[in-house]
Amino acid sequence: MAAELIAQIAVSGAAYSIDRPYSYLVPENLQNVVKLGSRVVVPFGRNNKKTEGLVLSVKSGERTRDLKLIEKALDAEPALDYEMVRLAIWMHEQWFCTVYSAVHAMLPAGMWFKDGERRVKDKVVSVAELNISGEEAYELAQQKRAKAPQQAAVLELLASIGSAAVKEICYFTGASAQPVHALVKQKIITLTHQEVYRRPDYESAEHADDIILNEEQREVFDRLVPLIDNKRAEAALLYGVTGSGKTSIYINLISKVIQKGKCAIVLVPEIGLTPQFVSIFSAHFGDKIAILHSSLSCAERYDEWKRVKSGKVEVVIGTRSAVFAPLKNIGIIIIDEEQEYTYKSENSPRYHTREIAKFRSVYHDALLLLGSATPDIETMYKAKTGKYHYFALENRYNKRNLPSVLIADMKKELKNGNGSTISSVLYTELKQNIENGEQSILFINRRGASNLIVCGECGYTYTCPNCSVSMKYHSANRRIMCHYCGYSKTIPERCPECGGILSFIGAGTQKVETELKEIFPDTGILRMDTDTVSPAHSHDRILTDFRKRKIPILVGTQMVTKGLDIENVTLVGVISADQSLYVNDYRAHERTFSMITQVIGRSGRGEKEGRAVIQTFTPENEVIKLASMQDYHSFYEREIELRKILHCPPVADIFSLTVFGQNETAVLKGCNAVRASLINYLGNAEDIRILGVAPASIAKVNNKYRYKVMVCCKNRKKVRDVISHILCEFSSDKRNKGLTIYADINQID
Repeated sequence: MAAELIAQIAVSGAAYSIDRPYSYLVPENLQNVVKLGSRVVVPFGRNNKKTEGLVLSVKSGERTRDLKLIEKALDAEPALDYEMVRLAIWMHEQWFCTVYSAVHAMLPAGMWFKDGERRVKDKVVSVAELNISGEEAYELAQQKRAKAPQQAAVLELLASIGSAAVKEICYFTGASAQPVHALVKQKIITLTHQEVYRRPDYESAEHADDIILNEEQREVFDRLVPLIDNKRAEAALLYGVTGSGKTSIYINLISKVIQKGKCAIVLVPEIGLTPQFVSIFSAHFGDKIAILHSSLSCAERYDEWKRVKSGKVEVVIGTRSAVFAPLKNIGIIIIDEEQEYTYKSENSPRYHTREIAKFRSVYHDALLLLGSATPDIETMYKAKTGKYHYFALENRYNKRNLPSVLIADMKKELKNGNGSTISSVLYTELKQNIENGEQSILFINRRGASNLIVCGECGYTYTCPNCSVSMKYHSANRRIMCHYCGYSKTIPERCPECGGILSFIGAGTQKVETELKEIFPDTGILRMDTDTVSPAHSHDRILTDFRKRKIPILVGTQMVTKGLDIENVTLVGVISADQSLYVNDYRAHERTFSMITQVIGRSGRGEKEGRAVIQTFTPENEVIKLASMQDYHSFYEREIELRKILHCPPVADIFSLTVFGQNETAVLKGCNAVRASLINYLGNAEDIRILGVAPASIAKVNNKYRYKVMVCCKNRKKVRDVISHILCEFSSDKRNKGLTIYADINQID
């Protein structure tokens, strides 16, 4: 039998339990198109349903059995190269996802097909170009001026600039498209079709001079350069107090990388930080930057991805998904504020950006640089144990002191009759700032007006009918809302149970904003949370207004805690430092310390001294004390000892197997079966602990109950293989009909 081309394909229609390479025959008419990384349409399953697939390999060989034919190629050129195909397979092994769900994470939405058509089409414009010289065109324009004035205007314009898009010609001359087409028929001009990129709007800055590093920065930079010059992958942590100038080192390192003919990826945790980064980086690298984040339109993101793939970009800036940017020759990957939980995906594939960056760094022999003023405990542990290189900036760039911090004891405020969210200490400092023409940032990590609505007479509380959480009150529209499923309703005047008066307990950004307007009625106030930044680019507008118009007060959630560098901000207020301190999560202390330290660092970054006010009901708490002193090193030593006792990351990893469904009894039964399987396969190992069954942190979301079993041990292949087998076994068992299971590593609750 003659040799034929056989493709191994990852099929999108395959569930995780049956996800493996499937063999398909490449028909003769597609043999020049179907390549590794191409997407194709194939028949799949007993009903031969048309399904997308990714080509993992193409080899010549003899058929040993009947194979189905590939029906159609979706890409003229492969969507993914060898590196990204390998990455998708690796993600399948690491995070218990299908290969095709990994591919979905890598490619922009505009690349995907619906009903056989790509969701976003290429933008093509018609360009007119002269077939004659400029002098001849000008003379001809004079001849046509009387009888064909619009043709004359078109010729005069083209005589001066040579060629232009038809749309631009019509705009500048006032002519319609008809005279342009008339000149084409006369063979005076030629029309060609050119693809143009839809670029995101951003505030481009004037070209900036090279950054002069201070002595401390220069020492760190000089020690980092050899890691770039090494012809092997390296990983390093750059610890730097807030305002120490880590960004200046990033820019100098990227310049060094570009000089070597390589590219860079810079990742930030929040979309709100992207405009500021883009402005800074465009001043140094011009149009050679690309932006990738979720606030871009589908078309903008698709075209930015194409620009990167075409090799026209040297620096990619973006949020989590930008780590998949299709750069060919990466020299450095920078993850700024690397401790942020937004770098961990909460949906399949449940990857951590840091691990993807490690994979790509190894593939390209590049430097992975993790930067933070409050590094992740796991990252610092690896730096302390020698797995990462370690560099430190212990002083602010301008040699200013860190902000002085005042602690406001909210218990004393209540005793003194102040039930407001604004303490007397913070009020005094805000008033002083307003009088001095200086700006303030207030941080509270909760949106809405109130956290809990309760009847003072019968104790009735409003809980979501679909989720096991209380509903939050939003004063802007007088509605209560569930922040998990989106359910909302208008709040009645009285308790629906007894007719009693409702009390509004707790605070969010809306309530703080309302109280500030009552206290300072003539003062400008901006609010920045997911309710105000949902439209595209509105985060950029808010920050621009705050910076340029010098609005006195900005109230926000964690969007305001990092990355903002505004010289006139001299006061920061942490409204409720206790909010995240006592939640049931081993990371609670770390998150609280990080958020407080980061937001305090927004103050006093210019010539003026900075201050901060931390409002808390537990001023004696050690985490609050260390955060007020911004003493990360003492906090790390305290925290790592707790992690060792608890046997959780970085000492060990935590695998979570979550079962969910609408019938709580069935979910519990399924989860107990998972626990029994884990004990059967792993129970004899001394270094493995199996915990649960236990409800998830939010036990019910959108009418589905969620319970989980956890495995505490080192992340190794044997454990992953066992968990993978249990996932497949569970999904194939008919007794688990109506239930869904997924696994995650070091899950972010």
